[in-house]
Amino acid sequence: MGHVVIAGVGLETRLIPGDAAAPWLVFLHEGLGCVSLWRDFPDKLARRLNAPALVYSRRGYGQSDPLPGTDHRREPSFMHDEARDVLPKLLAHFGIAAPVLIGHSDGASIALIHAADAGHRVRAAVLMAPHVFVEAISQQSIARITETYETTDLRQRLARHHAHVDDAFLGWARIWLDPRFRSWSLGPEASRLACPTLLIQGTDDEYGTLAQLDAIAEVAPAPVERLVLENCGHAPHRDREADVLDAIAAFWQRFSA
Repeated sequence: MGHVVIAGVGLETRLIPGDAAAPWLVFLHEGLGCVSLWRDFPDKLARRLNAPALVYSRRGYGQSDPLPGTDHRREPSFMHDEARDVLPKLLAHFGIAAPVLIGHSDGASIALIHAADAGHRVRAAVLMAPHVFVEAISQQSIARITETYETTDLRQRLARHHAHVDDAFLGWARIWLDPRFRSWSLGPEASRLACPTLLIQGTDDEYGTLAQLDAIAEVAPAPVERLVLENCGHAPHRDREADVLDAIAAFWQRFSA
């Protein structure tokens, strides 16, 4: 574990060694995730591909610096800001060029935005349960888990992973439920997605439907593959880890051939 300072903000990072000649894997976590909540999935994938990897916690998550202010709020542009302002500086700090982005949920959306903007500077992208527009199922599930956060021990359990737990949870939940966020869309970004992309989603995802994958595949100029997993919720890399590792390894072989 380590910390780097990017634009004055301390970010928790973890580096996984691998073949220096291989593309870097860069992991972008979900809306309630962080370095530790990826568990050992990055290690297993990096080892499988013999590739170096960077895992980091965004601001307000894990052991990274807290959000500014005291109201635990993010703006509707938070994913674009991360993809366009923070991630390029973080990659430059570590000298990472042409990475393979591995994103989950909000992290998959951030990966999509960055890949759309960076073009050839992203080698490939794996997007697990990405969001490209706001669905009712997403907001309904977030409203339910917000009630759980307020009435059960969920806050204490998340605090094992997040130093600023209200920033992590409320910063995520409040913006997703904010009326200003209902019109949020990555349609323009999906239409500029030029790198090989693997889309992965479970049929039992409580935060989104397969319409999210359709919205990307219908407009992306890049070669797009999809993996739809039965008996799988919002976290394919946890619910169906072996299948996801196999699929990414096979995808890696195809795009790197």
